[in-house]
Amino acid sequence: MRGHTLAVALGLLLGATSSIASAQSLPVSHGLSQNIGTLGVLPLDPASLPEPTHRNGREIFANFREGLAAPQCDAEATSPRWRKQFAHAPARLGNVEDDALPLFGYVVDELRSAGLPTEFALIPFVESGYRPGARNASGPAGLWQFIATTARNHRVPMESGYDGRLSAVDSTRAAVRYLKTLHGMFAGDWQLAVMAYNAGEYRILQSLRRGGMNAQNANASELPGLSPITYAYVEKLHALACVLEQSENNPDVMAALDRPVPILKGHTLPANTTLAAWSAQNALDPARIARLNPALTSSRAGTRVLVPAAAIGTDDMVAATETGTLLASTTAPAAATPASASTGNARALASTSSNSARRHTVRSGESAWTIARRYGISVKTLLSFNNLDASAVLRPGMVLRYEEVR
Repeated sequence: MRGHTLAVALGLLLGATSSIASAQSLPVSHGLSQNIGTLGVLPLDPASLPEPTHRNGREIFANFREGLAAPQCDAEATSPRWRKQFAHAPARLGNVEDDALPLFGYVVDELRSAGLPTEFALIPFVESGYRPGARNASGPAGLWQFIATTARNHRVPMESGYDGRLSAVDSTRAAVRYLKTLHGMFAGDWQLAVMAYNAGEYRILQSLRRGGMNAQNANASELPGLSPITYAYVEKLHALACVLEQSENNPDVMAALDRPVPILKGHTLPANTTLAAWSAQNALDPARIARLNPALTSSRAGTRVLVPAAAIGTDDMVAATETGTLLASTTAPAAATPASASTGNARALASTSSNSARRHTVRSGESAWTIARRYGISVKTLLSFNNLDASAVLRPGMVLRYEEVR
């Protein structure tokens, strides 16, 4: 409402100014009624707004930091060895070509929805480097590096031609269920929970009994009879949390995170459709979608895949676009686009003077990269022609112009 109040005040001010400059100007009440009238057509109810398909990378980072059980870094309790090992993590999150940040955002969302501490979102960094297709020669696989027995115990589908451990959707769903069980079993102590994730819950329970402790009074570092790897597991996660916290003071890292990032969602692939064909139908980068879903190498009925939220429901959006039934509100540029760029884009769309200029209506799931590739032009050329900058987020229904390559 603050923005609407400002709009009304601005209308009053402009009306008053114009009345001084010209004796024939309309009364102030006319401008006021116009501004108030426009409020009725704006979607004031947040529930009526479409789900976001992108968010700023810094929002993902903030969401992670807000969900930590131990929000402050204890630098003295972390090993320089582990801080050095994970020093690359902020740069990976900042790399626009890396899948780590959207995957990290997906896992953080799943954990927070389950009411779990976001320290658990660091496990895939330690286990797989946030690579869904990671395999270990000793047997573990996937984002969470489940061994086959653990995967089956937690209802991860494993069958001929399909290893659900390599599915970010199947494995994350199982990991969240498992961690929720461990978190409750060990009285909400995230350190004991991750030790149990590494060594198994029964070993941790036995160690507690052997040490005369329980989950309420246990000191994770003093549990007897465990592998050094299990003790180091907590140290690794805490060191990684410290590295990420300290990166907030690095302007280069923060600048790299300050970009639109696609929100990833689980989506059931249509029957008798391969991932490559579905990607092509929805104008998605097939290589990136394949990297996000290494479990699926052929069509499989009922498979849940991880895809950008913008691609979900594409068929309905495409049909609406082609029949001209999209609401006018969907043609507005994204909020991330600067006002000057939005104004320039509106001018560009209104102009029809160039005979060589063609138009493209943005469909759900499309990006500047896929559109530019389709017409054989560069992303820079497409954005520049429409007075958009590199941070602009394309929304379904937006109309872009492009010069046809001859």
